[in-house]
Amino acid sequence: MRRREDMTFPPGEYERRLRELRERMAGRELDAVIITDPENLMYLTDHQTTGYSFFQALIVPLEAEPMMITRAMEQSNVLERTWVESSRAYPDTGDAILDLVSSLRDLRLGDARVGYERNSYYFPAYQQDRFHDAFGEGLVDCFGIVEEGRILKSAAEISVMRRAAHAAEAGMRAGQEAAVVGATENDVAAAISSAMFRAGGEFPAVMPYVASGPRTMIGHSTWEGRTIEPGEHVFLELGGCYRRYHAAVMRTVVNGELSPSMHSAQELMKHALAELRGLMRPGVTVAEVDRLVRSVIESNDVGARLVTRAGYSIGIAFPPSWDEGYILSLMDGDDRPLEPGMTFHVIPWMWGVDGDKTVGISDTLHVTEEGCESLFTLGEDFTVHDGRMPGPVTDLNARAS
Repeated sequence: MRRREDMTFPPGEYERRLRELRERMAGRELDAVIITDPENLMYLTDHQTTGYSFFQALIVPLEAEPMMITRAMEQSNVLERTWVESSRAYPDTGDAILDLVSSLRDLRLGDARVGYERNSYYFPAYQQDRFHDAFGEGLVDCFGIVEEGRILKSAAEISVMRRAAHAAEAGMRAGQEAAVVGATENDVAAAISSAMFRAGGEFPAVMPYVASGPRTMIGHSTWEGRTIEPGEHVFLELGGCYRRYHAAVMRTVVNGELSPSMHSAQELMKHALAELRGLMRPGVTVAEVDRLVRSVIESNDVGARLVTRAGYSIGIAFPPSWDEGYILSLMDGDDRPLEPGMTFHVIPWMWGVDGDKTVGISDTLHVTEEGCESLFTLGEDFTVHDGRMPGPVTDLNARAS
């Protein structure tokens, strides 16, 4: 396997991933698989591009060398940034699906048992229908066959996620400092983004969530130019990114006095995180983690609720989402045990404090052999500013004249 200068990991990491994928293929009696999910392509080959809305696929035979099918514009990414030696590019006027079928036949897989990712965002139904019509029998849904490897991060992947966490932490500190009375949500978002990118971060799968005052009660709302008023709080959530690996974190800023209900919410979320760090270790089930978070948050006396899952797997991501929740989410009813190498964004956040405030403190945790560890060093208490409206700016030049 060749090593490109710009690849994220050494060849041995990709050789292991490919070998383990083929072991799962053999277990499912598949002669080849067609991988179209951008995250899975990145995981297997280091291939990344913002042009993934055009069809792209990696054919992985059980024994022969893999082949990439991609738009001609994107072929340079395959040649310059991945270990893949064989690729077939189609022009914008071409037919990607017919090229895929032709490539399978060239690889003598025309009568083979071939798996494809039926649930991939970027292999839409109309293309799948055309693929079935052109290829014929032998197609099998193999959704999840790559994700089975992605769920457990290697030491090399954890190292990259730490770099993502470093960028996220820099962005969050900047956001906490910027979220003051008189600033706009745009000001805060700009401060976060600048700090993340200056700290080595790359464009995340989702840009930061910045919501102030009553807008915090709107799910997934982010900056819209609103000015932060005295007495208002600001909800911040962001994911730092490095080489498409993410680490996410929530924090809350208060402008003015920390009310008893907001203090109670802060302490309850901190308690939930402390309990999680004590509980999460190999062998504990996903359902147990969810029940712990839910029981702690639902014990609040400030009118808040946990309206979502308790957390989700996190790692490689492209827009539109930074999470791997479709692989594994922390929800009740799932008795899957935690394993070393799993990474989760745990979110014991609170919706509806006093009926009109959403607040959050979260963490990205890595399950180790002995327990779990945080990827962050950031303090958890709400950031409290004095909440006063800034005074008029003095024109020193005018005074001097």
